[in-house]
Amino acid sequence: MRDMEIASLQNRFGIPGVLTFDSNQGLTRLNLTSPAVKATMYLQGAHLTHWQPACQDQVLFLSRKSEFAPGQPIRGGIPIAFPWFASDSKRDRVDGHPGPSHGFARLQEWTLTEAKPAAKGFHLKLTLGPTEMSRAMGFDRFLVTYEAELGAHLTCRLTVSNVGNSPLSFEEAFHNYFSVVDVHESMVRGLENTPYIDKIDEMKEKPATGQPITFTGPTDRVYLNTVTPCIIRDGTQRREIHIAKTNSRNTVVWNPGKAVAEIGEWDWHEMLCVETANVGVNQRTLAPGEMFTMGQTISVKKWSSGQGCSTASECSPHDTA
Repeated sequence: MRDMEIASLQNRFGIPGVLTFDSNQGLTRLNLTSPAVKATMYLQGAHLTHWQPACQDQVLFLSRKSEFAPGQPIRGGIPIAFPWFASDSKRDRVDGHPGPSHGFARLQEWTLTEAKPAAKGFHLKLTLGPTEMSRAMGFDRFLVTYEAELGAHLTCRLTVSNVGNSPLSFEEAFHNYFSVVDVHESMVRGLENTPYIDKIDEMKEKPATGQPITFTGPTDRVYLNTVTPCIIRDGTQRREIHIAKTNSRNTVVWNPGKAVAEIGEWDWHEMLCVETANVGVNQRTLAPGEMFTMGQTISVKKWSSGQGCSTASECSPHDTA
């Protein structure tokens, strides 16, 4: 069955030498290689695990311990959190237990509906509707559409539509994992004037620090009512990762500061999450027939000379997970 699905995708969307489909440990994978960009996306979760613009090092972090298996979350890249973020607040959602962390969208197979060259790269469109898993969790009247524009910039748009007859409430996030050489030599700018909830310190709401975020221990913060763009300054790689967003009222910044499940003993040194989200008091509620789109655009800027390359082939190797 998986082979037939891959053959069908290849026949419908494949472009020789540019866009191909294969299976990795039972998960269908889209592989993009073009002069402008290299990328990998798994249809489970519409999960982008690799995005590398020409002449840049890899931008997204992927844990060496990620488990690639049907129904298991992938640790790294850009997971989509929906319809809740982090732990499920409904403690008895399924058979007396809460639902999976970050919701069911990242565990479900999405439907690829568009994959084609665009003006400045490549355009992907995927959809997710009700499934057996979502219905068991009380979500049976929704449609989620994910669009990604991959090129020198990465633009992601997540549109949630209420196709039912009653209000639809949900949280959502692009749970971005970024690759850095050493989190201790990295910082995040843009949130200096924004208060936050400190999940490390008993969910206390804390005032703005007036300083860029640096990392000396576990960090897990939900920044409140902010639309401000952020910049990750990766001091060792001497580059900046810019994250601009639309219709998002929260930014989440996370690094575990230690090895945790599916992140190895040293992996956490090489990752930093700066997430685009609508969570908590900023969750969304749609009336019947309404839709809502949250978006982000990510770009990379080298901030020292002498690091350029002349061709895309000189960039880092493609994701081979």
